[in-house]
Order: sequence, then C-alpha cells, then structure tokens
Amino acid sequence: MGRNIKYYRIISSGAFMVSACIIMMLCIAGCTSTNEDDKHTVFNINLEDGLTSLDPAFARNQNALWMDNQIYNGLVQINDSLKSVPCIARSWDVSADGLQYTFHLRNDVFFHDDPLFPGGKGRRCVAADFVYSFGRLIDPKVASSGSWIFSDKVSGKQAFIAQNDNTFIIKLKQPFPPLLSLLTAQYCSVVPHEVVEHYGKDFRSHPVGTGPFKFKYWKEREVLVLLKNEHYWEKDSAGHALPYLDAIKAGFISDKQTAFMEFIKGDLDFFNGIDGSYRDDILTKSGQLTSKYRGKFIMNIRPYLNTEYLGILIDTNINIVKRSPLKLLKIRQAINYAIDKQKMTKYLRNSIGTPGYAGFVPQGMPGFDGGQVHGYTYDPEKTRRLLAEAGFPNGHGLPEIALNTTTTYRDLIEYIQGELERVNIKTRVEVTQGASLRELIAKNGVNFFRGSWIADYPDGENYLSVFYSKNKIPFGPNYTGFNNKEFDRLFEQTYRVKNDSARYALYRKMDNLVMSQAPVVVLYYDKLVNLYQNNIGGYPKNAQNLLVLKRVRKGI
Repeated sequence: MGRNIKYYRIISSGAFMVSACIIMMLCIAGCTSTNEDDKHTVFNINLEDGLTSLDPAFARNQNALWMDNQIYNGLVQINDSLKSVPCIARSWDVSADGLQYTFHLRNDVFFHDDPLFPGGKGRRCVAADFVYSFGRLIDPKVASSGSWIFSDKVSGKQAFIAQNDNTFIIKLKQPFPPLLSLLTAQYCSVVPHEVVEHYGKDFRSHPVGTGPFKFKYWKEREVLVLLKNEHYWEKDSAGHALPYLDAIKAGFISDKQTAFMEFIKGDLDFFNGIDGSYRDDILTKSGQLTSKYRGKFIMNIRPYLNTEYLGILIDTNINIVKRSPLKLLKIRQAINYAIDKQKMTKYLRNSIGTPGYAGFVPQGMPGFDGGQVHGYTYDPEKTRRLLAEAGFPNGHGLPEIALNTTTTYRDLIEYIQGELERVNIKTRVEVTQGASLRELIAKNGVNFFRGSWIADYPDGENYLSVFYSKNKIPFGPNYTGFNNKEFDRLFEQTYRVKNDSARYALYRKMDNLVMSQAPVVVLYYDKLVNLYQNNIGGYPKNAQNLLVLKRVRKGI
C-alpha cells in the first residue's frame, strides 16, 4: 500500500511474544506512515477468559462485549451516566401508543473496507442494514445467544422496516419502555449482509463493522490485533477525529497473576479486576491501595452492574433436578441463610463489592432499593431449622451436592463450601474450564453453579428477564428453569408502564418473588476495579464496565 515499514511494540516479551515479521506485516497493512515513531500508540490489554467470537450476535460475555464495542456501532450507545445517546441514529421519534420507534440515521457512517465491497471500499451503512442485522438476531437458524432480547417484543422480522436509506422503523407487539436501553446492547450492532453471508459462521473471525477500530489479525488463544479505523465518523467535542489510538492489541494469558505481573512491568496498559492470589498485596481489607503500589498506577473503583450469584436448577421436569435435594425450597433457603456474605466480601474481596442482601437486580441500577427487596442475611439457626423442616435434621441423610465453578473463583467457592459444611450441608466442588462450564449451564447440565450477570443494558428488566419463563433454555438465559405465573404476569405488565417509578416498583415486587423461591443465592453486587498505567487518559467510567477506547489517549 506504499507505506513505510515501521516497527513498534504491539507484543511484549514472555507470554505476549509474537514474531517480528507479523508485527511488521501489521504495520505495513494498517499503520499510518509518519516519521515520528512515538505517534504510534498501541493499547495493550489481556483477555484472560479467552474469546469465542467477534460476531455481535454472540456477544454474551465480557470479553466479547469489550472487543465488539471497538468494532461495531448500533443505533444508540450509552454514556458514562448510563443514558442512551445518539450513535448511528442521530434522532428518533416514538409513537403516542409506544408501539413504533422511528430512527433517523446519519448519512456519514461507513463499514470498514473489505474485499467483498466494490473496489474494496466500505459502503455506507443504511436502514436496510439494521433490518438485516436485527432480523438475523432473531433468526432461529443463526441461533444467536441474544435472540431473547426481542422475545415477546416483535412479531418476527417484519417488525423491522427500512422506510428509506435514512429511516429505520421498529414496530413492537406491545409497548416496551426500556427499548432505547436495550438497543445499547452489543447484540444490536449493525453488520453488513455481504460479509456475513459470504463467511457464514466464520464471520466470528472475519468481523466487519462501522466502529472506531477495524479487525486485522486474530490467532486464537494467542493474540488479537485491531487497527484504527481512519474513516471513523465520530469526532470529539473539539472536532478532532476519533479514535486517538492507532491500535489495540489483546493477549490471552489465562493466569491472572502472570498477567498482573505484565501490567506491573508496563507491558499491559489496562488490567481488569484483582485476583485472590495477589489481592492482599494490592488492597487493604478496606479496599484501599496499599502503600507499595500507591502512585504506581491509576486505580478506578466504582459500582458495577454485575450480580455474582450461585444458580440453582429448579425445573423438576429435568432428570438431574428430580434426583437433587435442591428441588426442595427449604433446602435452597437453608443454603441462602448459611453464608456470611459480609465476611466473604471483606476477606475474600477486600471490600470490593457489596454483600448481596437484597435481590438479583444489583446496587447501582436505577430503581434499586435494598430496603424494599428482601433477600437473605446470615442466619445459621434458620438454616438448621429449615433443614429439619425439610426432613434432614442437622443435615442427616442430606446427599452431597456438587457445586460447579471455574479456577478463577475457586477460593470463593471453597469459602462457601466451608460455610455450608458448618451447618452440615456437604458439597463437592467441581472445577471446570470457563467455556465448558458456560456450555453446561446453557444446556441445563449442572444443578448448582457459580454465575454472574453483567448488565447487557442498564435497566432492571435485563436482570429480571433471567427468570421469565419464556426465556428458558434454549430460548434465553433462564438458566435456573424458574417458572412462576405471577412473575410472568408482572413481567409482562411492566411493558405497559411508561412511568419509570411505577415500573421500578413492579421490578422490586418481581425481585421479591424470585427471592422467596430462591432459585439463586445472591453473593454480592460487584464493584469494578480497573487499573491503568499513569500515561493513560480518557478511560471510561461507566457502571457497566464497558470498555470504550475511542477516546482513550496514551502517552499523556
């Protein structure tokens, strides 16, 4: 392409080492030519849990959300205050009955360059692309993990209409007040039909979007490289083109302690979360940075829309439930009362998190009220009484229960195992690789498991949808098999409530109903801990922990 070959460090030593010839190839293909090497800025991160797809239709975990947010755009996006703001849609109108949303699109948004477009140049994104993308999301043949977000909201693909290139319409079956929040989910990203249809399932590793960064290279479990989209449409408040960075490089070190050492050495610019193996080295028990690291990097701690919990499969139509004592409500409630969450949060999390004494909807979510949603406090005497009432006095005759987790959360689960042991509830911890456990959970293959629910969009409905009967597997994320007619009635009633306060009151009522049936053990409402090198600026501060890199600067 007639560009000078420049070498700059995308991959560091050790676990991040990739051959120099690949680096040079990337620079030839995608780096802006300049005589000033220090203008080249690469943001280095680690994705310890791996990455299964770059197709936004399968953006079901944090790493996928993070990377998809760099490659794609949607109609709307969230700001750091969790408000829905314009993206490809510059404005929108809502009909008086709440059944039709009309989006007016920008005319300066283009897909990334790709050989499948005429002349290899990315074409303009138009309303028909959203018709295709949303229709694909709900297509059973695609089997998107995000198809559930339009569940009960539209009557098929005909609900998505391109009135013209600049006007996109969504027609709902019934009102759904949180629709704009829902549309900020990465599932709702726009994709080009030419590229998707050409690659089919392999679009997962050949992504093309309209976002601030474009795909360059992915060697699975080793390295992922995204390059700056030189034709990106967004500008900053001063009129300067975004993004500021030239590239993003992601590695895949699975051991968090090893990855943390890479951060301390300066080979990573960003680090998410603090693992138990080195937490005490960094944080005091009250959650403050220890003197050893004070001033060495930036630590950003804030509320995080993430509920950490134990999930319990309760659908008695499933064989493994029929044979499990967890099918009994009093056993599930006994487990809830047996865990000292305050001590767990202080000593295993160094106070990074809030004990889960309320419902499934986390602290920090609009409408959250811990005084009106009643979860479970620590009360081992209640546990003992419930065990006796269930027919297992002092735990006698109660079968051993398998509790499934991943290596990352082993210390947490072993703490829970010890708490349950004190009240004579015997458990067996089974440790499984992350992707394998997610697959088992998604197929109702385990009775009792550690889980987390990170907000797809900032509305309590997103959390409560986990218990809606029509979202049971394989149609959605109801991994516990929860089925309650009153809950479903209230869930559907919220669609018709425009007033936020009234809708939040219904959310709390539904959350209380879930807690009374105990299909989950709410452990804690998370706080995010993001670490940045001192030369990084413009980093995001949203409670979804959504990685937004288009305004990040390096070398400040």
